[in-house]
Amino acid sequence: MIEGLVAGNIWGEPEKRMGKNSSIFVVAKVRAQGTQPELVITNVIAFDTVVCKDLLALRDGDAVSLCGSLSPKVWIDKQGVSRAALDMIASRVMVLEASAQ
Repeated sequence: MIEGLVAGNIWGEPEKRMGKNSSIFVVAKVRAQGTQPELVITNVIAFDTVVCKDLLALRDGDAVSLCGSLSPKVWIDKQGVSRAALDMIASRVMVLEASAQ
């Protein structure tokens, strides 16, 4: 895997899930701008309780930057076109706090 940083927007709502042995984790999707006009979807999973809490506080469209282990993927869309994607195990969530007006 590659350690990396992905910046983009939350796509849909992050979801809390329970794994085997009652372990809690969160999954989310982030849309990041790739080469114009291509968007890269990052499938995010988090296990750390702080990272899970931070992800669950985000909503669809929120800007976010994530650090973690990346695995590049390729998928084929309905038209048969190859598309890039990333799988990430998030280790840190960074959000831009809105300034008080």
